[in-house]
Amino acid sequence: MRPRRTVDAALSADLDRVGCVTRIGATVDQADPISAAVARGADAAQIILGDPQSWSKPEIAFPGGAAALAERAAEAGVRLYVHAPYVINVASVNNRLRIPSRKLLQQSIQAAAEIGAAGVVVHGGHVTKDDDPAAGFDNWRKAVEGLELPCPVLIENTAGGNHAMARYLESIERLWAAIGDQPNAERVGFCLDTCHAFAAGLELDSVVEKVRAITGRIDLVHANDSQGGFGSGRDRHANFGEGKIDPEQLAAVAVAAAAVGADFICETPGEEIGQTADVAWLRERLGVQA
Repeated sequence: MRPRRTVDAALSADLDRVGCVTRIGATVDQADPISAAVARGADAAQIILGDPQSWSKPEIAFPGGAAALAERAAEAGVRLYVHAPYVINVASVNNRLRIPSRKLLQQSIQAAAEIGAAGVVVHGGHVTKDDDPAAGFDNWRKAVEGLELPCPVLIENTAGGNHAMARYLESIERLWAAIGDQPNAERVGFCLDTCHAFAAGLELDSVVEKVRAITGRIDLVHANDSQGGFGSGRDRHANFGEGKIDPEQLAAVAVAAAAVGADFICETPGEEIGQTADVAWLRERLGVQA
């Protein structure tokens, strides 16, 4: 049975700042994301527009296409997010990887804008052990400079990789320093994944405060428990109360992030049954009604 704990009293003041604007949802199939969200008691949904391991152009599977999906989401009050394909690595110094990554990211952003999505989540990427990390950060600068951003792009922290652009706080700081002077910088946000942060060895008690000190914002939280231990580098998500993260820590992260305006997406196992329980878990701790 999952633990049913309340938020520590010291965090109760933060809950007063969590308004009806906070949305809580889950990753669902794009064929009918609105019905899937409603079935989970969610008012947000994250979808992938195609095969996440493919270089193919994003495709919208919803009947009627992008306009129909945007209209249906608006009618249902469901906020959409798009996760870009996992193959994207705009930090790479390899032209054969970096150039198609930029192209696919731009295509994903355009498709997300067409369905009225609130943001496109993309992993921070990495360089290899033989590369100068500065080149990776500069490649991100060039990417942001060249992107058209009708929909914001949200860079997500990663769980592993010593040469990742967004695993450690020091790397995130270098990344934001590289992109911060670009005209498009205000259209670049941050997605905090709790499993990734825990697996990366970041202290959850202070991660929201420290990330915001660097980026100035947290737009979205991928709210996940972790199968791997602290600092393990393992990107393996678990349902709340079934992983290695103390539920009190997860609740504290959620409260802190909601207080600064973040939405939440559960990327947890179990499909409808597991994700419905996780959405309800977050609602209870944040005091946000369906």
